[in-house]
Amino acid sequence: MPKQLQLKIVTPEKLILEELVDQVTVPTTEGEITILPDHIPLIAPIASGDVVAMSSGEYIPMAVTGGFVETKKIPQADGKGELTEVTILADFAQNVANITEAEIEKAKARADELRKQAENNEVVDFEHFESELERSLNKVKIADKWRTRKYRK
Repeated sequence: MPKQLQLKIVTPEKLILEELVDQVTVPTTEGEITILPDHIPLIAPIASGDVVAMSSGEYIPMAVTGGFVETKKIPQADGKGELTEVTILADFAQNVANITEAEIEKAKARADELRKQAENNEVVDFEHFESELERSLNKVKIADKWRTRKYRK
C-alpha cells in the first residue's frame, strides 16, 4: 500500500476535514506547493484559493481564505514508522461540493455591497471589510473554477 498523508483542515469554528490522502496542493503566499508523503517539516502562510487533496484518484477541493499550513512527522497508529501530517489552520474553509448556487449568488451580492460601501467611505473597520470581501470573492472564484471539473462530492 502506498504511503499517505494525514490531512486536517481546521477553522476557528470547527474541523472541516480529517482524512488520509495521497497528496495535497496548497496555495501559499510564495506560490502553490504540492505536499507528498515524507515531505520535510514546513510552516507557511496560506493565500486565498483552493486546497486540493487527492485520494484514490479523486480530487477533494476546498475553498480556503487565510491561515497557515504545517507539515510534520507523527508516529503511525500501528507503531510501524512515521506518517506525514498536514494541518491547515484556515480563517475560512469550505468543501466546494457544499457551495450551493444560492450561496454563490449571496456571496456575489455581498461582494458588490462591500465594494459600494468602500466607494462611499462607509467602512470603518477596514481589516474586517477586507477579509469579508476576500472570503466572498474567493468562494465565487473557486466554485466557478470547479463547476465543470470532476471531483468527489
